[in-house]
Amino acid sequence: MFRRLTVAFGMSDDVLDLLRLRMQAVSIGQIAIRYALVWNEVPPIRVYFGEDQVIEGAATAFTNPAIESGVIHSRALLEFLGLAAKDSEHLTQRKSARDDDVVIERFTGTDGPLKKLEVADAVKPYKGDSEEAEKALAYVLHAANKFLAHSTHGFSKSDGASKLIEIAFRGVPTLMVNYFYNPMGLGAPDYEIKGRRRDA
Repeated sequence: MFRRLTVAFGMSDDVLDLLRLRMQAVSIGQIAIRYALVWNEVPPIRVYFGEDQVIEGAATAFTNPAIESGVIHSRALLEFLGLAAKDSEHLTQRKSARDDDVVIERFTGTDGPLKKLEVADAVKPYKGDSEEAEKALAYVLHAANKFLAHSTHGFSKSDGASKLIEIAFRGVPTLMVNYFYNPMGLGAPDYEIKGRRRDA
């Protein structure tokens, strides 16, 4: 059934695997930034492969690359959905796509062709202030385009940008499910990475 469905919509399993992988990266980034936002000081980290400890150091050895990866994959998913950053606080609709780009408007769902998201579509699912939602999504695009291409200082508890990125990490998968997976008749993929409570 799954194979027939993807072929019927002109979509390969590779495309679905790529989108799910990107959503998993955003989920890992969300776990990492939630930890980073509550630290008063960075705790140590130990990494084990089986029974063998192979890495030790500061927990930012995990959180910083996980957050940065989540930002990059968020950008790819937002661009897939048809969004771009007007500036660091405002969204606009992506103007065009190259011939080989995987973008939402090249798919046909159960009710017809899918369309690029409007800015109003992007902020609608957010339960808080729509301006905050737009700012968060715009900032993650801006951070991927400008901030990660240069040296970074990481993310700190007092950094307002970290909260915006955390909001975006919650929003991007919701947008994918609402505007791509559900209209395609696929339902949400298994993308959420489970973290443990700090006291567990």
